Amino acid sequence: MDAASPTPVLPSDTVEAIRTASRALVRELGFMDTTLAGTALSPSAVHALIELEHGDGCTASDLGRRLRLEKSSVSRLLARLVAAGSVVQEATRPDGREKSLALTDQGRTQVAAIHHFARNQVQHALRQLPRHQHGTVVQGLAAYAEALRAAQQPGEEAAPQPVQPIEVQRALPPGALGRIVEMHARYYARERGFGRFFEAKLASELAEFSGRLDDPRNALWVALRGDTVVGSIAIDADDFGPETAHLRWFILDDGLRGSGTGRRLLAQATAFCDRQSYPATDLWTLSGLDAARRLYDDAGFRLVEEVSAAQWGKETTEQRFRRVRPSKAA
Repeated sequence: MDAASPTPVLPSDTVEAIRTASRALVRELGFMDTTLAGTALSPSAVHALIELEHGDGCTASDLGRRLRLEKSSVSRLLARLVAAGSVVQEATRPDGREKSLALTDQGRTQVAAIHHFARNQVQHALRQLPRHQHGTVVQGLAAYAEALRAAQQPGEEAAPQPVQPIEVQRALPPGALGRIVEMHARYYARERGFGRFFEAKLASELAEFSGRLDDPRNALWVALRGDTVVGSIAIDADDFGPETAHLRWFILDDGLRGSGTGRRLLAQATAFCDRQSYPATDLWTLSGLDAARRLYDDAGFRLVEEVSAAQWGKETTEQRFRRVRPSKAA
Protein backbone atom coordinates (compact mmCIF):
# COMPACT_ATOMS: atom_id res chain seq x y z
CA MET A 1 0.00 0.00 0.00
CA ASP A 2 1.28 3.47 -0.89
CA ALA A 3 2.37 5.50 2.13
CA ALA A 4 -0.01 8.28 1.14
CA SER A 5 -3.01 5.94 0.98
CA PRO A 6 -5.57 6.65 3.70
CA THR A 7 -6.08 4.04 6.38
CA PRO A 8 -9.44 2.35 5.77
CA VAL A 9 -12.03 3.19 8.41
CA LEU A 10 -13.73 0.14 9.86
CA PRO A 11 -17.46 0.16 10.65
CA SER A 12 -18.00 1.77 14.05
CA ASP A 13 -20.41 -0.96 15.16
CA THR A 14 -17.72 -3.59 14.54
CA VAL A 15 -15.12 -1.64 16.52
CA GLU A 16 -17.50 -1.00 19.42
CA ALA A 17 -18.65 -4.63 19.50
CA ILE A 18 -15.04 -5.82 19.79
CA ARG A 19 -14.28 -3.23 22.49
CA THR A 20 -17.33 -4.33 24.47
CA ALA A 21 -16.39 -8.01 24.16
CA SER A 22 -12.78 -7.25 25.16
CA ARG A 23 -13.90 -5.44 28.32
CA ALA A 24 -16.16 -8.35 29.17
CA LEU A 25 -13.26 -10.80 28.74
CA VAL A 26 -11.05 -8.73 31.04
CA ARG A 27 -13.75 -8.71 33.72
CA GLU A 28 -14.85 -12.33 33.41
CA LEU A 29 -11.30 -13.70 33.35
CA GLY A 30 -10.53 -11.83 36.56
CA PHE A 31 -7.98 -9.30 35.34
CA MET A 32 -9.70 -6.55 37.33
CA ASP A 33 -8.84 -8.38 40.55
CA THR A 34 -5.54 -8.04 42.40
CA THR A 35 -4.97 -11.80 42.09
CA LEU A 36 -5.56 -14.23 39.23
CA ALA A 37 -6.31 -17.89 38.45
CA GLY A 38 -7.16 -18.88 42.02
CA THR A 39 -3.73 -17.89 43.32
CA ALA A 40 -2.46 -15.15 45.60
CA LEU A 41 -0.41 -13.83 42.68
CA SER A 42 -0.95 -10.73 40.56
CA PRO A 43 -1.94 -11.16 36.89
CA SER A 44 1.58 -10.19 35.77
CA ALA A 45 3.14 -12.73 38.15
CA VAL A 46 0.85 -15.50 36.88
CA HIS A 47 1.84 -14.77 33.29
CA ALA A 48 5.50 -14.56 34.20
CA LEU A 49 5.44 -18.05 35.73
CA ILE A 50 3.69 -19.45 32.65
CA GLU A 51 6.28 -17.87 30.35
CA LEU A 52 9.11 -19.30 32.44
CA GLU A 53 7.65 -22.82 32.38
CA HIS A 54 9.19 -23.42 28.95
CA GLY A 55 11.56 -20.49 28.92
CA ASP A 56 14.96 -22.18 29.07
CA GLY A 57 17.59 -19.46 29.16
CA CYS A 58 14.95 -16.73 29.48
CA THR A 59 16.35 -13.47 30.85
CA ALA A 60 14.66 -10.49 32.46
CA SER A 61 14.86 -8.67 29.14
CA ASP A 62 13.22 -11.58 27.34
CA LEU A 63 10.45 -11.68 29.92
CA GLY A 64 9.86 -7.95 29.62
CA ARG A 65 9.43 -8.23 25.85
CA ARG A 66 7.02 -11.16 26.12
CA LEU A 67 4.88 -9.50 28.78
CA ARG A 68 5.26 -5.98 27.35
CA LEU A 69 6.52 -4.65 30.70
CA GLU A 70 9.06 -1.95 31.36
CA LYS A 71 12.45 -2.89 32.79
CA SER A 72 11.68 -1.44 36.24
CA SER A 73 8.36 -3.33 36.42
CA VAL A 74 10.07 -6.60 35.48
CA SER A 75 12.76 -6.05 38.12
CA ARG A 76 10.17 -5.53 40.88
CA LEU A 77 8.14 -8.50 39.67
CA LEU A 78 11.13 -10.84 39.63
CA ALA A 79 12.28 -9.65 43.04
CA ARG A 80 8.92 -10.66 44.51
CA LEU A 81 8.92 -14.06 42.76
CA VAL A 82 12.49 -14.82 43.86
CA ALA A 83 11.75 -13.78 47.44
CA ALA A 84 8.65 -16.01 47.41
CA GLY A 85 10.74 -19.01 46.29
CA SER A 86 9.02 -19.42 42.91
CA VAL A 87 11.91 -18.35 40.65
CA VAL A 88 15.68 -18.55 40.77
CA GLN A 89 18.18 -16.44 38.85
CA GLU A 90 21.56 -17.68 37.66
CA ALA A 91 24.30 -15.53 36.18
CA THR A 92 25.08 -16.41 32.57
CA ARG A 93 27.98 -13.92 32.15
CA PRO A 94 31.04 -13.49 34.37
CA ASP A 95 30.13 -9.90 35.19
CA GLY A 96 26.72 -11.04 36.47
CA ARG A 97 24.91 -8.46 34.36
CA GLU A 98 22.79 -11.09 32.60
CA LYS A 99 20.93 -13.78 34.47
CA SER A 100 18.80 -16.66 33.27
CA LEU A 101 15.52 -17.33 35.00
CA ALA A 102 14.06 -20.69 35.98
CA LEU A 103 11.18 -22.02 38.02
CA THR A 104 11.82 -23.72 41.34
CA ASP A 105 9.89 -26.84 42.35
CA GLN A 106 7.47 -24.53 44.13
CA GLY A 107 7.11 -22.44 40.96
CA ARG A 108 6.35 -25.53 38.87
CA THR A 109 3.70 -26.59 41.38
CA GLN A 110 2.15 -23.14 41.14
CA VAL A 111 2.10 -23.29 37.34
CA ALA A 112 0.41 -26.70 37.41
CA ALA A 113 -2.30 -25.30 39.68
CA ILE A 114 -2.73 -22.28 37.37
CA HIS A 115 -3.19 -24.55 34.34
CA HIS A 116 -5.71 -26.71 36.23
CA PHE A 117 -7.72 -23.63 37.23
CA ALA A 118 -7.64 -22.13 33.73
CA ARG A 119 -8.60 -25.35 31.93
CA ASN A 120 -11.59 -25.79 34.21
CA GLN A 121 -12.55 -22.18 33.57
CA VAL A 122 -12.43 -22.68 29.80
CA GLN A 123 -14.30 -25.99 29.91
CA HIS A 124 -17.06 -24.53 32.07
CA ALA A 125 -17.46 -21.58 29.69
CA LEU A 126 -17.53 -23.77 26.56
CA ARG A 127 -20.27 -25.92 28.09
CA GLN A 128 -22.49 -22.86 27.85
CA LEU A 129 -22.12 -22.93 24.03
CA PRO A 130 -23.22 -25.51 21.48
CA ARG A 131 -20.31 -27.66 20.34
CA HIS A 132 -20.39 -26.32 16.78
CA GLN A 133 -19.43 -22.85 18.09
CA HIS A 134 -16.26 -24.04 19.88
CA GLY A 135 -14.15 -23.84 16.73
CA THR A 136 -15.46 -20.35 16.03
CA VAL A 137 -14.27 -19.23 19.47
CA VAL A 138 -10.82 -20.73 18.93
CA GLN A 139 -10.35 -19.25 15.46
CA GLY A 140 -11.71 -15.85 16.44
CA LEU A 141 -9.59 -15.44 19.55
CA ALA A 142 -6.45 -16.68 17.80
CA ALA A 143 -6.97 -14.37 14.82
CA TYR A 144 -7.63 -11.31 16.98
CA ALA A 145 -4.66 -12.01 19.26
CA GLU A 146 -2.40 -12.28 16.19
CA ALA A 147 -3.86 -9.06 14.78
CA LEU A 148 -3.15 -7.24 18.05
CA ARG A 149 0.42 -8.55 18.03
CA ALA A 150 0.95 -7.44 14.44
CA ALA A 151 -0.52 -4.02 15.19
CA GLN A 152 2.20 -3.50 17.80
CA GLN A 153 4.87 -4.15 15.17
CA PRO A 154 4.43 -1.75 12.21
CA GLY A 155 5.38 -3.22 8.88
CA GLU A 156 4.37 -6.75 9.83
CA GLU A 157 1.14 -8.28 8.65
CA ALA A 158 -0.77 -10.80 10.70
CA ALA A 159 -0.33 -14.34 9.49
CA PRO A 160 -3.56 -15.47 7.81
CA GLN A 161 -5.49 -17.95 9.91
CA PRO A 162 -6.47 -21.15 8.12
CA VAL A 163 -10.21 -21.35 7.55
CA GLN A 164 -11.87 -24.64 6.75
CA PRO A 165 -13.64 -24.54 3.38
CA ILE A 166 -17.41 -24.89 3.18
CA GLU A 167 -18.63 -27.97 1.33
CA VAL A 168 -22.19 -28.38 0.05
CA GLN A 169 -23.46 -31.94 -0.22
CA ARG A 170 -26.63 -34.04 -0.22
CA ALA A 171 -25.27 -36.81 1.99
CA LEU A 172 -26.42 -36.12 5.55
CA PRO A 173 -23.87 -36.64 8.33
CA PRO A 174 -25.05 -37.92 11.73
CA GLY A 175 -26.85 -35.20 13.66
CA ALA A 176 -27.65 -33.12 10.57
CA LEU A 177 -31.42 -33.02 11.12
CA GLY A 178 -31.08 -31.96 14.73
CA ARG A 179 -28.59 -29.27 13.75
CA ILE A 180 -30.95 -27.89 11.09
CA VAL A 181 -33.70 -27.64 13.70
CA GLU A 182 -31.30 -25.97 16.14
CA MET A 183 -30.19 -23.30 13.66
CA HIS A 184 -33.82 -22.44 12.85
CA ALA A 185 -34.87 -22.41 16.50
CA ARG A 186 -32.04 -20.15 17.60
CA TYR A 187 -32.41 -17.74 14.71
CA TYR A 188 -36.19 -17.32 14.94
CA ALA A 189 -36.18 -17.15 18.73
CA ARG A 190 -33.74 -14.25 18.52
CA GLU A 191 -35.26 -12.48 15.52
CA ARG A 192 -38.99 -13.13 16.02
CA GLY A 193 -39.43 -14.48 19.53
CA PHE A 194 -40.65 -17.90 18.36
CA GLY A 195 -40.52 -20.56 21.03
CA ARG A 196 -41.08 -24.23 21.74
CA PHE A 197 -44.13 -24.61 19.48
CA PHE A 198 -42.18 -23.45 16.44
CA GLU A 199 -39.21 -25.70 17.22
CA ALA A 200 -41.39 -28.77 17.85
CA LYS A 201 -43.42 -28.30 14.67
CA LEU A 202 -40.31 -27.75 12.59
CA ALA A 203 -38.67 -30.87 14.05
CA SER A 204 -41.79 -32.93 13.34
CA GLU A 205 -42.09 -31.74 9.74
CA LEU A 206 -38.39 -32.23 9.02
CA ALA A 207 -38.48 -35.74 10.50
CA GLU A 208 -41.48 -36.60 8.30
CA PHE A 209 -39.71 -35.19 5.23
CA SER A 210 -36.55 -37.19 5.93
CA GLY A 211 -38.59 -40.34 5.43
CA ARG A 212 -39.32 -39.21 1.87
CA LEU A 213 -35.74 -38.50 0.83
CA ASP A 214 -35.49 -41.81 -1.02
CA ASP A 215 -37.88 -40.30 -3.56
CA PRO A 216 -35.58 -38.78 -6.23
CA ARG A 217 -37.99 -35.84 -6.60
CA ASN A 218 -37.04 -34.67 -3.09
CA ALA A 219 -33.64 -33.39 -1.96
CA LEU A 220 -31.91 -31.92 1.06
CA TRP A 221 -28.49 -30.24 0.97
CA VAL A 222 -26.26 -29.26 3.86
CA ALA A 223 -23.30 -26.90 4.01
CA LEU A 224 -20.47 -28.37 6.05
CA ARG A 225 -17.45 -26.80 7.71
CA GLY A 226 -15.45 -29.80 8.73
CA ASP A 227 -17.94 -32.10 10.44
CA THR A 228 -20.30 -29.28 11.44
CA VAL A 229 -23.51 -28.49 9.57
CA VAL A 230 -23.59 -24.72 9.02
CA GLY A 231 -26.40 -24.42 6.50
CA SER A 232 -29.22 -26.28 4.77
CA ILE A 233 -31.87 -26.11 2.06
CA ALA A 234 -34.46 -28.60 0.80
CA ILE A 235 -36.83 -29.22 -2.10
CA ASP A 236 -40.09 -30.98 -1.23
CA ALA A 237 -42.00 -32.32 -4.22
CA ASP A 238 -45.14 -33.39 -2.35
CA ASP A 239 -46.37 -30.28 -0.52
CA PHE A 240 -47.83 -28.18 -3.34
CA GLY A 241 -48.85 -30.79 -5.92
CA PRO A 242 -47.09 -32.09 -9.03
CA GLU A 243 -46.69 -28.70 -10.73
CA THR A 244 -44.89 -26.83 -7.96
CA ALA A 245 -41.86 -27.69 -5.83
CA HIS A 246 -41.60 -26.37 -2.27
CA LEU A 247 -38.28 -24.83 -1.21
CA ARG A 248 -37.91 -25.38 2.56
CA TRP A 249 -35.53 -25.18 5.52
CA PHE A 250 -33.17 -22.63 4.04
CA ILE A 251 -30.93 -21.51 6.91
CA LEU A 252 -27.33 -20.48 7.57
CA ASP A 253 -25.27 -20.38 10.73
CA ASP A 254 -24.92 -16.81 11.99
CA GLY A 255 -21.21 -16.61 11.20
CA LEU A 256 -21.74 -17.53 7.52
CA ARG A 257 -24.15 -14.82 6.46
CA GLY A 258 -22.56 -12.83 3.65
CA SER A 259 -20.07 -15.61 2.85
CA GLY A 260 -21.73 -16.68 -0.40
CA THR A 261 -22.77 -20.04 1.08
CA GLY A 262 -26.44 -19.10 0.91
CA ARG A 263 -26.15 -18.43 -2.82
CA ARG A 264 -24.44 -21.79 -3.32
CA LEU A 265 -27.22 -23.62 -1.51
CA LEU A 266 -29.92 -21.74 -3.39
CA ALA A 267 -28.19 -22.42 -6.71
CA GLN A 268 -28.11 -26.15 -5.94
CA ALA A 269 -31.82 -26.14 -5.14
CA THR A 270 -32.95 -24.16 -8.20
CA ALA A 271 -30.73 -26.19 -10.55
CA PHE A 272 -32.26 -29.37 -9.12
CA CYS A 273 -35.78 -28.01 -9.74
CA ASP A 274 -34.88 -27.20 -13.34
CA ARG A 275 -33.48 -30.69 -13.90
CA GLN A 276 -36.66 -32.17 -12.46
CA SER A 277 -38.66 -29.90 -14.82
CA TYR A 278 -40.84 -28.42 -12.10
CA PRO A 279 -42.80 -25.60 -13.77
CA ALA A 280 -42.51 -23.49 -10.61
CA THR A 281 -40.82 -23.44 -7.22
CA ASP A 282 -42.50 -21.73 -4.25
CA LEU A 283 -41.28 -20.79 -0.81
CA TRP A 284 -42.87 -19.23 2.25
CA THR A 285 -40.94 -16.80 4.40
CA LEU A 286 -41.56 -13.93 6.81
CA SER A 287 -41.58 -10.26 5.90
CA GLY A 288 -38.58 -8.22 6.98
CA LEU A 289 -35.89 -10.84 6.35
CA ASP A 290 -34.09 -8.52 3.96
CA ALA A 291 -30.87 -10.50 3.46
CA ALA A 292 -32.80 -13.60 2.40
CA ARG A 293 -35.11 -11.48 0.24
CA ARG A 294 -32.13 -10.24 -1.79
CA LEU A 295 -31.01 -13.81 -2.39
CA TYR A 296 -34.48 -14.82 -3.53
CA ASP A 297 -34.73 -11.84 -5.88
CA ASP A 298 -31.36 -12.64 -7.43
CA ALA A 299 -32.39 -16.28 -7.94
CA GLY A 300 -35.53 -15.26 -9.83
CA PHE A 301 -38.15 -15.54 -7.08
CA ARG A 302 -40.96 -12.98 -7.08
CA LEU A 303 -43.46 -12.11 -4.35
CA VAL A 304 -46.91 -13.50 -5.28
CA GLU A 305 -48.82 -13.57 -1.99
CA GLU A 306 -48.79 -11.99 1.45
CA VAL A 307 -50.81 -13.20 4.43
CA SER A 308 -51.10 -11.97 8.01
CA ALA A 309 -51.65 -14.75 10.51
CA ALA A 310 -51.14 -15.72 14.14
CA GLN A 311 -48.56 -18.33 13.19
CA TRP A 312 -46.00 -19.89 15.53
CA GLY A 313 -47.64 -18.23 18.52
CA LYS A 314 -46.94 -14.73 17.17
CA GLU A 315 -48.71 -12.33 14.83
CA THR A 316 -46.69 -12.52 11.61
CA THR A 317 -46.82 -11.50 7.97
CA GLU A 318 -45.96 -14.44 5.74
CA GLN A 319 -44.87 -14.04 2.15
CA ARG A 320 -45.01 -16.52 -0.68
CA PHE A 321 -42.38 -16.23 -3.41
CA ARG A 322 -42.42 -18.07 -6.72
CA ARG A 323 -39.75 -18.84 -9.29
CA VAL A 324 -40.94 -19.93 -12.72
CA ARG A 325 -38.66 -22.39 -14.54
CA PRO A 326 -36.79 -20.57 -17.31
CA SER A 327 -37.81 -21.59 -20.81
CA LYS A 328 -35.25 -23.37 -22.99
CA ALA A 329 -35.23 -20.38 -25.30
CA ALA A 330 -34.10 -18.17 -22.42
